[in-house]
Amino acid sequence: MGIAETYSRGRRFAIERPFVLVLAVIAAVLIGDLLLGIATGQTQFADIGTLVWDGLMRGLVIGLAGIGLSMTYSILNFANFSHGDYITAGAFSGWATTYLIAGLGRADVGALLLVGAGGSVYGGALDIGMLSTPLAVVAGIVVAGGFAIVLSLAVDRTIFRPVRNEDGITLLITSIGVAFALRYLMQFVFGSDVRGTTAQPPSMGLYLVDGTVFIDAHDITLLVVAAGLMLGVHLLLQRTKLGKAMRAMADNQDLALITGIPTERVVRATWVIGGGLTGVAGYMFILWKGTLGFNDGWLLLLLIFAAVILGGIGSIYGAITGGLVIGLTASMSVLWIPSAFARAAAFVVMIVILLVKPSGLFSGRATA
Repeated sequence: MGIAETYSRGRRFAIERPFVLVLAVIAAVLIGDLLLGIATGQTQFADIGTLVWDGLMRGLVIGLAGIGLSMTYSILNFANFSHGDYITAGAFSGWATTYLIAGLGRADVGALLLVGAGGSVYGGALDIGMLSTPLAVVAGIVVAGGFAIVLSLAVDRTIFRPVRNEDGITLLITSIGVAFALRYLMQFVFGSDVRGTTAQPPSMGLYLVDGTVFIDAHDITLLVVAAGLMLGVHLLLQRTKLGKAMRAMADNQDLALITGIPTERVVRATWVIGGGLTGVAGYMFILWKGTLGFNDGWLLLLLIFAAVILGGIGSIYGAITGGLVIGLTASMSVLWIPSAFARAAAFVVMIVILLVKPSGLFSGRATA
């Protein structure tokens, strides 16, 4: 009776949800291929460890930036396509500060403020790094977050606020216009060239069965900063009156108005928190990868949207989890496909998970 009942349940599941069964088969094939590569020596545990660590770092940046985008959507009810350019603006402002402090007296001030535009000065020549120039890096992080906050508030007051009561499409198109304006303004000021920003940071090796996984000082800095800020957001939302007001407004804005919640104050707080996290994420992304270009935020934006949608639109924890999933997928997919298709693999995984769970991993948990 037990075997027949199990068979009946399995058959019913296969009929009702055949796509899940297909996904399970594909996953089994991929895992089998990976195990075969390990057994034959084509893939080493150290290679897997390096890719996992790289994916974790990438996922932390995406998740940190995704918090701001998720908060904007859940509280202000629109998808902000200028979010990626807030990332870039924060990065440029922060790195201009870092260059100025690290290179003052060693290079022209104008070249330092333009972050070495046109090859006028290089971060490697200034020996910029977390251990070699800690004051410059910490100041850059603070300025990146602060500038993104000011930019977010200014754009909201002058552009978004007058059209906030319009439909979502109007706000979305407006945000696209803001994105293009900011992006090409930064290209005009800082140039279109991609420049190196840091010296080679010291690293330590962790032995893993058949090789070594290297972790450098900038990886550790990113891990500490991202984890600390994520914990801070969690405590803010769960332990403070402002956090409770933000969650209430995300759940029902009309009810929040009736109950006397200062909605305009909540909106400002949303831009402050989201903008600050976005600016810091932009700076840390450049510190981690070591290069800076005017469209870095735009290229990262699609992955951030993927993470927010995957985690469940409006969920802070969903944005963090989605960021880690997207980051790990983009890095580890090179075990099976060429690296040129790594970003595409991240979107495929997003689509697949949404087909199984359409509302996202943390559906129904708005803001927190």
